[in-house]
Amino acid sequence: MTEQITIDDFAKIEIKIGTILEAERVPETDKLIKCTVDFGEEESRIIVSGIADLRNAEDLVGKQLPYITNLAPRTIKGVESNGMLLAVGGGESFALLHPDVVVPAGTGGK
Repeated sequence: MTEQITIDDFAKIEIKIGTILEAERVPETDKLIKCTVDFGEEESRIIVSGIADLRNAEDLVGKQLPYITNLAPRTIKGVESNGMLLAVGGGESFALLHPDVVVPAGTGGK
């Protein structure tokens, strides 16, 4: 059984919708895509996701997807990642989550 968290633990997570401005494979890796993501902030963020074996980088540009935006930065294969993409499944059942209507970049809520 997965460890349960409290509502207070969940309240610490900041989830925002980001619009992907650019996406490219991370060189010399099989699964990593580096995305430049707009969250309606002064500067866009770089976020690395391990989905290159499931999605083409060029198909991600323009998509709005949910991200955890208050994770501490992490360097992955030499690229600093400032957030985490939310998606579900794996293999043939992998799915990107997305809003059913276009929303302003940076839209969040609980």
